[in-house]
Amino acid sequence: MKPSVKPKEPLVTHIYTADPSAHVFEGKIYIYPSHDLDHDGPSNDNGDQYAMEDYHVLSLDDFDSPCVDHGEALHLRDIPWASQQLWAPDAAYKNNTYYLFFPARDHDGIFRIGVATSSSPAGPFQSQPSYIAGSYSIDPAVLVDEDNRAYMFFGGLWGGQLEKWQTGAFLPDAAGPDPSAPALGPRFAELSEDMLSFAAPPREISIIDEDGKPILAGDEDRRYFEGPWVHKFKGYYYLSYSTGTTHKLVYAISRNPEGPYVFKGTILTPVIGWTTHHSILQVGEKWYLFYHDCSLSDGVNHKRCVKYAELHYNSDGTIQTIDPYGE
Repeated sequence: MKPSVKPKEPLVTHIYTADPSAHVFEGKIYIYPSHDLDHDGPSNDNGDQYAMEDYHVLSLDDFDSPCVDHGEALHLRDIPWASQQLWAPDAAYKNNTYYLFFPARDHDGIFRIGVATSSSPAGPFQSQPSYIAGSYSIDPAVLVDEDNRAYMFFGGLWGGQLEKWQTGAFLPDAAGPDPSAPALGPRFAELSEDMLSFAAPPREISIIDEDGKPILAGDEDRRYFEGPWVHKFKGYYYLSYSTGTTHKLVYAISRNPEGPYVFKGTILTPVIGWTTHHSILQVGEKWYLFYHDCSLSDGVNHKRCVKYAELHYNSDGTIQTIDPYGE
């Protein structure tokens, strides 16, 4: 693969795509996005406008090659436990198998996280008959570490239902913390060796400031909202995520995958559209941010498109902020 830089244009325009999880598998760049539907349904904080029903897998031989759509990799109809809303997925490789991790509502309307498997990174994927026991909320991101242990990071507020699990049980009327209280963090769980279950119950990740104080729920420029992604750089784990209401991608770092993570700064300033969801990938000696906006639909929040931009580190390991519409 030849790393290069192109203008920040959509990777594909024949379908609406969002929430890209990018990986290098078998010498190619594979992107696992959600697939937005072109519809005129209701739009609300519960996320009903995001009515996705299937997943397509995209790939690039390199950044100078056309993006290939490998077609439908998994559909709602083929997931026995799921009722609707196939939101942001991720993929991982272990045990000579490709795993697709995805959220969906179960038949009680509660978001759970499922897993499907394939012998090919392009799919198609075969769903397990039930969701991962003990899973909840949305936005799974899986890191297979250098020692081959695998960790899942997940969770999203509002439509993602994370605030409804504060007691360990699903409380449909639960609200988030008071603005002066610590913000809810994403969840962390080590996966079993076969990648199909949690090795231990999920735990909350703490995100703190440089003085060791928790980021507060009212600090909407820094607090966690959804879309976790964890990558490693020079011995540190980088947890990046969306702030939701302030529409930024930000990050925090830790020496340990389960945290605590120290907040460091902003990766991406706001894009056209409400949501922000991303992944970070090393290709050769360079790093890239994959993200989405709504430029393809002139700002319709549930008609998004996947893009990428080169990402740069400073000498101290901090990440340079990207302006999605700058030079």
